[in-house]
Amino acid sequence: MELIVFGKRVVEYLVIRHPELVKEILIGKRISDRELKRFRRFKVRFIENREAQRLSRNRNHQGFLARIEFSPPNPRLEGNWIVVLDRVTDVGNIGSLTRTCYSLGVDLLVITGIKELKWEGIIRASAGAGLDMPILHSPDISDILNRLKQKEYQLVGAEVGGEPAQRMERVALILGNEGEGLSGKVKRKLDKIVAVQMHRDFDSLNVAVAGAILIDRIVNGC
Repeated sequence: MELIVFGKRVVEYLVIRHPELVKEILIGKRISDRELKRFRRFKVRFIENREAQRLSRNRNHQGFLARIEFSPPNPRLEGNWIVVLDRVTDVGNIGSLTRTCYSLGVDLLVITGIKELKWEGIIRASAGAGLDMPILHSPDISDILNRLKQKEYQLVGAEVGGEPAQRMERVALILGNEGEGLSGKVKRKLDKIVAVQMHRDFDSLNVAVAGAILIDRIVNGC
């Protein structure tokens, strides 16, 4: 599929890590000859800010956009550390968790409960990590959890009131919807519930922030 991605850091990531995906670099601002030199092996087109705003749907493009050819991955349900998202819908949260999973060595990110992935948003919000992180999309979380059970994974859910997270092997960490948390059908399948241990009377961590802390503790034992 052809996508338009934008943002200086994302375009720089593409140029360095995935030049084979780039069909065209679009520049919507004045840049120095030194900056332009980085794109000399690509087709470059300067565009008006109005077009840049249209292509980025009025998001903060920072003057850098790229037209790429991207094939969504279809990885296997395997690995030592797996993170499963249960109806997490905000593309910013999905992108942030994608970036965390890739940075901390998670083997697979499974996104469930949404019909279609917004790849442009995921790539942008993950600062390009969405191009390299193995991501499996499955609308049906029950099927995913049943398959993980059959493969003898420990199913661990994130929920307020859970026990402290610690380093674990062959585990699937399930993170719930931003407003509702984990669904009842998911909780019934869990082997354990973990939570970020708070030192003050405050329990309103964003799912991406809480997820990052729990992933680090499960992977690194911090």
